[in-house]
Amino acid sequence: MSHDISTEATGDRNQLVAPPSERDHRQGSLNAKVVLVEYGDYQCLQCGELYALIQIIQRQLNAPFPEQNNLCFIFRHFPQPQIHPQAQKAAAASEAAAAQGQFWQMHEILLKHQQDLGDGYLAEYAHNLGLDITQFVRDIARKVYVDRINLDIESGNQSGVTAAPALFINGVRYIDYWNIEQLIAAIITAIS
Repeated sequence: MSHDISTEATGDRNQLVAPPSERDHRQGSLNAKVVLVEYGDYQCLQCGELYALIQIIQRQLNAPFPEQNNLCFIFRHFPQPQIHPQAQKAAAASEAAAAQGQFWQMHEILLKHQQDLGDGYLAEYAHNLGLDITQFVRDIARKVYVDRINLDIESGNQSGVTAAPALFINGVRYIDYWNIEQLIAAIITAIS
């Protein structure tokens, strides 16, 4: 599948409206040749599968030539509480972990334990990461991160996202199959 890799928002609902920025949770440099932006939901099984694919792609593209700055991965929240009742609280848990410098560690745990996202589990995951549990629980209870999560949701809505996962490659919505071969082909097209 051919992708027009443009970063301009043209009003097309397949364009990323909110460009990647320092406020985003990211792995890699914003100046990378390819910037992947995922809108995800921690209770969505496809989001867990997509993250596993992205980890494989990151290893394949960055391992041989880490200095080439080929890939940046950004995660934005798009919880769907109407079908995933624990997704919003899981998003808040990832933000509470981020406040203590452990976003990606919590991100991975939440995606590995998608069926176990109740309050007790979230506190256990925070404890296992060595987080300040009192602060973690208080931040979630006070909904400290609801505005940040809502900003991600709104930017997704503006970009035409209606369900998770949604993936953008250099600002263009990826609409092909969710498999390693198709994703790598789209990324290589974006690099060249």
